[in-house]
Amino acid sequence: MLRACGERADHKLCQSFPMTATGPSRNDERPPAVFVMGPTASGKTALALALAQRLRCVLISVDSAQVYRGLDVGSAKPDAATRAQFPHSLVDIRDPEQPYSAAEFRRDALAAMGDATTAGRLPVLVGGTGLYFRALELGLSELPDADPATRATIEREAQRLGWRAMHGRLAIADPAAAGRIHPNDPQRIQRALEVIALTGRPLSAQQGGRAQRLPYRVLKIVVSPPDRALLHERIAQRFRDMLEAGLVDEVRKLRERPGLTADHASMRAVGYRQAWEYLDGDFDLDALVDRGIAATRQLAKRQVTWLRGEHDALWFDPDDPARREWLLALVGAFSRL
Repeated sequence: MLRACGERADHKLCQSFPMTATGPSRNDERPPAVFVMGPTASGKTALALALAQRLRCVLISVDSAQVYRGLDVGSAKPDAATRAQFPHSLVDIRDPEQPYSAAEFRRDALAAMGDATTAGRLPVLVGGTGLYFRALELGLSELPDADPATRATIEREAQRLGWRAMHGRLAIADPAAAGRIHPNDPQRIQRALEVIALTGRPLSAQQGGRAQRLPYRVLKIVVSPPDRALLHERIAQRFRDMLEAGLVDEVRKLRERPGLTADHASMRAVGYRQAWEYLDGDFDLDALVDRGIAATRQLAKRQVTWLRGEHDALWFDPDDPARREWLLALVGAFSRL
């Protein structure tokens, strides 16, 4: 076991590898990959950049907002200088009017991972979109493609009734799906209702039948401060920093795009939705701050709930320097297995 973990690794470090179906094994010949996951504002990007400085790796974004061009400030997208030094795949690959599905992400991520492996580099997937991570690791059921006409009908109903009412409609048609989807998650509510409309069957009855083994052995890392109050402070400070960096001006410019509306998935992202409503005159700047922080904290809570189900993941405190060096060494040993 010591040799498998690398010549300089000690016994404690080696024992820390998650020994699961996707975790490392001397008998697993699949190439390595690393998932850097965590709630928003936890420090995922900082860890990923530290890995990029230390190892031969390729960074691949797992963020449903960073895929969109023009969503820079509010998505906490790495700036141009950082991306010039450490390129990120799957950033700025769609216009904000365009949809981007979990199935498309899986296809694109596997292609980027394959390119990295062929080049002799370690794929490091970093982000907080749990749906994308799940799709990548487990595959997807064979569901119908998005239908623009059906989606438009659902969006018109949502404009008239509100997304909470649409969630109530989903609860009647598919209680199991509604139980898994938060009432404040319009994108997934819309998709579930769309599948029901197109197939006549509940979404929950069509999921889970297409598990596909990921062609990589994965080391999962969850970046999260152990103190929830500290995470809340980081969220509040980051949202205020985004406002100072020009989030409202960014959304104002996006509103000028002729085909973009508040109902597009890109504009339903946390921060963008609140800034759009502020520009509509729904509330004042102080309320924008409060609503943006509250919505981001709600998002972080959902992310942490999902991450607690990742039983084969290592949890990392981003404020522990000793643990940071230990973790960097661990990833280096894992990449050489």
